[in-house]
Amino acid sequence: MRYKDYLRGRYRAMLGYAGEILFFLGVLYLTPLLLLIFYPTEARYAGAFLVIALPLIISGFGLRARLTPAEPVTLNVQEGAVIVVAIWLIAILTGAVPFMLINGTAFTPAVFESTSGWTGTGITVIDVAATPNILLFFRSFSQLAGGAGFVIIALSAAAGALGTSLSAAEGRTDQLAPHIRQSAGIVLRLYAGYTVFGVLALWLAGMGWFDAVNHAFTAIGTGGFSNRPEGVMVWKDNPAVEIILIILMLLGAINFFLAYTFFRRKFRPVFRSGEIRLMAVVIGVSVIGFVGLVAPGLGLNGGDAVLKGTFEVVSAVSTTGFASTDHRQWVDFGWVILLLLMLIGSNTGSTGGGIKSLRIYILYKAVRWEIQRAFMPTHMLNEPAIWQGEQRRLLNDKQVRQVGIFVALYLTVFFAGVLLMTAYGYGLRESMYEFSSTLAGAGLSVGVTRADSPTLVLWSQIGGMLLGRLEFFTVFIGIIKFGADARDMVRRGHA
Repeated sequence: MRYKDYLRGRYRAMLGYAGEILFFLGVLYLTPLLLLIFYPTEARYAGAFLVIALPLIISGFGLRARLTPAEPVTLNVQEGAVIVVAIWLIAILTGAVPFMLINGTAFTPAVFESTSGWTGTGITVIDVAATPNILLFFRSFSQLAGGAGFVIIALSAAAGALGTSLSAAEGRTDQLAPHIRQSAGIVLRLYAGYTVFGVLALWLAGMGWFDAVNHAFTAIGTGGFSNRPEGVMVWKDNPAVEIILIILMLLGAINFFLAYTFFRRKFRPVFRSGEIRLMAVVIGVSVIGFVGLVAPGLGLNGGDAVLKGTFEVVSAVSTTGFASTDHRQWVDFGWVILLLLMLIGSNTGSTGGGIKSLRIYILYKAVRWEIQRAFMPTHMLNEPAIWQGEQRRLLNDKQVRQVGIFVALYLTVFFAGVLLMTAYGYGLRESMYEFSSTLAGAGLSVGVTRADSPTLVLWSQIGGMLLGRLEFFTVFIGIIKFGADARDMVRRGHA
């Protein structure tokens, strides 16, 4: 019984800390109501947000007040994973409610749209043209909050004992300051600065203010939702808008730690970073490939081809998902480029998804190291190193193995998703494109994903979006940890 009492005490503390995040999540659901100042005729939709915001605020406050331990309890990563997975599932399910109440969307498509929003994916299954502005704003805002990680945002006001385990569980291991609360605060300030810059720049470039707000939110959050049915193609003849969106997508795709270092005028760590250099090479080579092999078939040439190519490449590698051209008109080579870019993804510690460029860079260094080692004397010691911030860190076999396992798992889930889609009659090319976009959180689509798609296909994509956002191990660890603890509680309860 002692172990059962121990587990009960741990879960009481976990529920108390989770209450703090639930309270904050409830406050986030009130944010769309600010739009009623500008669109008062949509006040009839306010109840769709109040019906989820108030219970979350009340329950979160109650859990925090009653169960948060008087003496801080330090949670381990496994316990942090349980909280993070639970909070994300609650956010996704509650986020589906406004779509069902306002648009009359069925349960599965509503959960899909909510997941696509919170995870920053951006594939949509609703009719944007028939959706009220308050719900469009909510979609975009969910990508802004989910991109940064609403759990991380909540850490700016959370206890230190809670912070490290949750930030690690959400895949944020870099700290910008000695204390997790300060680090989360810095991320918030950077994020807010990016967003204000984006809104003002897009408005000055010719967007209406509502368009500017929505697209700044989803570009910074690398989500890609648009409040226009045509997406950003509305501004395909406005180079200023495309250039600003490129900048915003890159800001969202770059590691917050490196961005913070750069803004502090410490340039050497940024240029030394392997993931930054890899991203630059990948973008450059991909743009050249687009200009040479894809652009001619689209009737693009010269500066227009370079701009469109840069936009499409940055949109894919940042996993934002904006499209300024019709990808269905691209040659197969262009599809391969986009697929690879989405799988590679953005930097670690950014709002983007994918395998992440740091892992790809580590694998590159490992392969190079293995080849070099074959020609070295057996007694010679040599380990590859990478720069992370201002520190030069040696790579060992354990780190390389962990990265290799992650990539293998990622590709296994990818091919499982592709296999499922092809089993439902979708073409191999379309299935690979669509599921890579789902898993990477990219949001690019060629029309395969719709509200009337097979239910199992939509749920496989919902699972893929969540796994991609929380980077697999958090989901698995959280579920396994909770299952094991529940089993122990039941067994010991009957003992």
